[in-house]
Amino acid sequence: MKDLIEVHKDQFVEELQEFLRIQSISALSEHKEDVKTAARFLADAFERIGMEHIELVETEGHPIVYADWLHAEGKPTVLIYGHYDVQPADPLNLWETPPFDPVVRDGKIYARGATDDKGQLFMYVKALQLLKEKNGELPVNIKFCIEGEEELASPHLPPFIEENQEKLAADAVLISDTSFIDVNQPAICTSLRGALALELKVKTANTDLHSGSYGGGVPNAIHSLTKIVDSFHDRNGRIAVENFYEGVPEPTNELKREVAAIPFNEAQTKDQFGIQALFGEEGFTFQEQTGIRPTLEINGITGGFQGEGIKTIIPSEASAKISCRLVGDQNPQEVYERIEEHIQSHKPSGATVELHQFIKAKPVSLDSQTMMIQKAADAYEAVYGVRPLFPKEGGSIPIVEVFSRVLNVPVVLMGFGLPSENLHAPNEHFHLNNFTRGMETIGHYLESL
Repeated sequence: MKDLIEVHKDQFVEELQEFLRIQSISALSEHKEDVKTAARFLADAFERIGMEHIELVETEGHPIVYADWLHAEGKPTVLIYGHYDVQPADPLNLWETPPFDPVVRDGKIYARGATDDKGQLFMYVKALQLLKEKNGELPVNIKFCIEGEEELASPHLPPFIEENQEKLAADAVLISDTSFIDVNQPAICTSLRGALALELKVKTANTDLHSGSYGGGVPNAIHSLTKIVDSFHDRNGRIAVENFYEGVPEPTNELKREVAAIPFNEAQTKDQFGIQALFGEEGFTFQEQTGIRPTLEINGITGGFQGEGIKTIIPSEASAKISCRLVGDQNPQEVYERIEEHIQSHKPSGATVELHQFIKAKPVSLDSQTMMIQKAADAYEAVYGVRPLFPKEGGSIPIVEVFSRVLNVPVVLMGFGLPSENLHAPNEHFHLNNFTRGMETIGHYLESL
């Protein structure tokens, strides 16, 4: 298959560039038609490689693309998931080249969506094309379930999975939306934290007030907000919300060893981000803090006068955006209610509060020793010459938990991105070496099944 990849490589990169030109930004309503165009692009690509039963399933949001090939009698069935939507490209001034005008330089393809997730998704289309070219058929049965709302936390895919369990039934779910640990160290993620995103709004007076006339005599919304926010953690970095840690498992020695195997250089990390010191929950390593422990972070604060110069007011409104990462058996709804109770009990006199929920996703943990994951590790080792490690990702892919729970099959997170590829940021890119070797690895894996 390696020789076939070399023959078709340039053509495949041109096709990927065509895919990347489509501005499928799911969060922006003005790009709704672009998102549909990307869905149709995929449907056409599936048709060209001989997939069958191709559907664009309409939702209240963006379409789900389904396709299958089910002629490998007596062989396993693999369900491939990915997403064709992308993040907004802002800030545009930080891009070296336009985000939707893909270019290749230094062995990398630069564009929004290059690594998250169009490049990684497109590997499967091309790997299956080459397997059919090589053998005349596929080694296993294949189903595709590709969505256009992953960057919105997949609001319409869970009910589709619930309602189509028989249609989506498989022996494994295969996903490439994660990354290597380093350029020469492949990884199969075996844990993803859950997520909870909130916005806290604080109000005091019915209007901003003159700080000379009213300062010292009326409540200040920013003071009130910061007191609440400061109460979320104790001085040792532990979350101070009552019962927040309910459902958080004590890490086993085996888990600690697996986490400790992931390389980490404290000095390099501090230097890379220009920070003086690391900070986190006392009693846990950096890898544990960022992979297997829950968090409560403030993502942004707004209030008062934000313009140039000074405006001497007592602000009447302030807000904070908050996100939590959850682990173990933590229930996002229960955590939300506990944070709400904490806020009510810690709000200063004279302040009223509102809490709004945006994202809610359960954590998921996968057994690295299952056959489907170990065969994926074998495929990486065969192609890259290095056996993958099994990191615990601090981020969230909400749909992984849904696939695992509803279909009751192993989920294999077989990513080919790199942490340095600027996903969600300006100058996003994908290493073409991993684009081609990824196809080879996928082919090796499917044949091994």
